[in-house]
Amino acid sequence: MSGYEGVLFDLDGTLCRQTGDVTAAYEAAFESVGVDPFGEPAALWPLLEGPPDPDDHVGHLAAGFARLAAIHDRRVDPVALSTAFVAAVDHGAVEFTPGAEAALDRAGETARTGLVTNGPRSRQSPKVEALGLAERLDTVVYAGDLPRRKPHAEPFDRALEAIDVAPADAVYVGNSLKYDVAGAFTAGLDSVWLRPDPDADDEGYAPTWTLDSLDAFDTVLECPGETGD
Repeated sequence: MSGYEGVLFDLDGTLCRQTGDVTAAYEAAFESVGVDPFGEPAALWPLLEGPPDPDDHVGHLAAGFARLAAIHDRRVDPVALSTAFVAAVDHGAVEFTPGAEAALDRAGETARTGLVTNGPRSRQSPKVEALGLAERLDTVVYAGDLPRRKPHAEPFDRALEAIDVAPADAVYVGNSLKYDVAGAFTAGLDSVWLRPDPDADDEGYAPTWTLDSLDAFDTVLECPGETGD
């Protein structure tokens, strides 16, 4: 193989990261539900178990709020608080991760490209618009609006059908082993795991490539199908 014919990307933590005022959203959530604030975002994050659950984003945060409320001896509705927090976040306040723009440009020179995100259009389209991704990519799939999300094959199948590329000729780039690497494998694509830090373990998954930054993405396009680390 001389190169991938299709390159698909994940969004959050892969192509972009949040830049909005999380503290303001946190305080607005408490105001929305009529509760005096306790704790802070920095105290909430360690109480969340693993990465966000795309099937229950509110529930994932609510579990953290429930633990935080117990620590502060406060009786609140964690689901209502989580719902208000998600609503208060400015989803369009994002920026490209290091190397993301160059990776998009480089991929677009030799392949058809697309985005497959597990979030719904309502939450993810502001990010897509803010980054101008619709103009950079050949297709965008909002798996959050489909019957099945990553790691199921359906979102990948939809994207590949849109760009007319076979799974064996494509690669998917993402930062989640559980959803991105596993999903790519299920759908028959090669995968690039953008690991959160150099010491992160692959937990037994087998990504085709492992990168610490998209600054190194050229190596994937130059030597497709070879395992890299």
